[in-house]
Amino acid sequence: MQERISDFLSYLSSERGLANNTIEAYGRDLKFFCAAVEKCGVRELEKVSEQEIVFFLSELRKRNYASSSICRALVAVKVFFRFLKKERYVASDATAHLDSPRLWQLIPDVLTIEEVDRLLAAPDLASAQGARDKAILEVLYASGLRVSELCGLNIHDVDDVFVRVTGKGGKERLVPIAKAAIKAVDNYLVHYRGEAREDKDAPLFVSSRAKRIDRAAVWKRVKFYARKAGIAKDISPHTLRHSFATHLLENGADLRVIQEMLGHASIATTDRYTHISQQHLSLAFSTFHPRP
Repeated sequence: MQERISDFLSYLSSERGLANNTIEAYGRDLKFFCAAVEKCGVRELEKVSEQEIVFFLSELRKRNYASSSICRALVAVKVFFRFLKKERYVASDATAHLDSPRLWQLIPDVLTIEEVDRLLAAPDLASAQGARDKAILEVLYASGLRVSELCGLNIHDVDDVFVRVTGKGGKERLVPIAKAAIKAVDNYLVHYRGEAREDKDAPLFVSSRAKRIDRAAVWKRVKFYARKAGIAKDISPHTLRHSFATHLLENGADLRVIQEMLGHASIATTDRYTHISQQHLSLAFSTFHPRP
């Protein structure tokens, strides 16, 4: 691979007349690209696919590269593969169907399972706010809800197996919920919402003023616990939704099952998570969720 990079950089210098700084930046990007590709077990440029390229971009995201730097790296890889195809070093251009706007959707920030465990362990269960926040985090990760959907939940929407969710356009769906989330919700309701438990239309999660919690409050609490858990990534409630979908795929869940749980109208929207997962899709939620 390094020999082909040297050929490419010489081509940029002699035939394209690019500035030395640009050529040096391309060289750094491609050196890291090759390291990422080899990390995926691919050692020949001919065998590089979209999956390895997206993995490379996700590695840049994990290292907190700016969007402009990621875009430059993608351009470097695209120009490199056009050169390889032109010179007949490869039969096809692995970047041919990759466009920048779509790639930002393909590589959302995702927490590792270890990071999820740290985040979920961060709230203090000895306080009402901590018990509530523990339940919020568990439900977000256990069922992949949008933050607006979580805020709209009433007490009667949650049972021992499913969450009844009102999604975009007022469409209702049933989403499986993990036992860990049910345990956290029960702890919150029993110890801190005793007077409201009989009112099935009461909001599930409330503020300190007993009003339905809003999106901004959930966003702030997720940020707070990420810092407390020592997670350096810039996460939001939606990060837990991304992590939910990606972890299911990585453990073998069927894409159509995840589409239903996320409430996506089109399978194309859900399909972006296949670019994060590297394992075969086969089984579904109850068998594979990492916190059953």
